[in-house]
Amino acid sequence: MNDALIIKTAPDYDATVIWLHGLGADGHDFEDIIPSLSLPENLKIKFIFPHAPVMPVTINNGASMRAWFDIRLMDLDRIPDVAGIQSSAASMRILVEKEISEGILPSRILLAGFSQGGVIAIELGLRFPQRLGGIIALSTYSPTTGELPSEGSDANKDLPIFWGHGVEDQVVPLSLAREVRDSLVKQNYAVDFHEYANLPHSVYMPEIKDIADFLKKVLL
Repeated sequence: MNDALIIKTAPDYDATVIWLHGLGADGHDFEDIIPSLSLPENLKIKFIFPHAPVMPVTINNGASMRAWFDIRLMDLDRIPDVAGIQSSAASMRILVEKEISEGILPSRILLAGFSQGGVIAIELGLRFPQRLGGIIALSTYSPTTGELPSEGSDANKDLPIFWGHGVEDQVVPLSLAREVRDSLVKQNYAVDFHEYANLPHSVYMPEIKDIADFLKKVLL
C-alpha cells in the first residue's frame, strides 16, 4: 500500500495493527510509539499507519490538509460529516480485508486511532462482519454510536475496546468521550475507559504502557 507507512516487528508477523492518525497529521505521527510500547519478542506485529487523503476542512477555513472527514464546527458532535466518516471506514475496511486475504486471522487484527482516526476505528470495528481483535481509541469520540443497534456487527458485540483520554483535552472534551462511552456501555459494549490527569490532546507514557498491556492481553 503506497499511502501507508508499514513497520513489521518480525518478518513472520501473525498480527496486524492498523493505526490511524489525527487531523492534519500523517502516518508517521505514531511510528515512534512502537519502541515505546516495549512489546515482548513473541508478539510479532505488522503495524500499518495509513495516510489520510488531503481534503478541504471547514474549520481550517476550507484549506486542504490530511483528514479522514470534514470538521464543520468546533462543537464536534454537531453536524458531523457522516458520509465522510463512512467513506474513510470503507477504505480502511479494504485494508483489513487485504490483511485477511494474506492469511492474518481477523481476531488478530486491531484498529487503533487517535482523534479523527479513532472515529474511523470505532466506525469500522463495531460494524465489521468478522470478529476482530480489538479497538484502541485515543482522545476521540464517535457521532454514530446511535446507529449501532441497526448497523452494528453481531460478531463484534463483545469486541474489547481500550479508550484513553486526557482530562485536560481541549480539542475533544472529556465530557464528549464520556457520553460516547456511556452510549456504548448502554449497548453492552465492553469499554475499558482510562482517564489521564494532566494530559491534553495527546498521548504520553502512562497511556502507552496501558496500550501495551492491552495489546498483550488480546494477542498473547
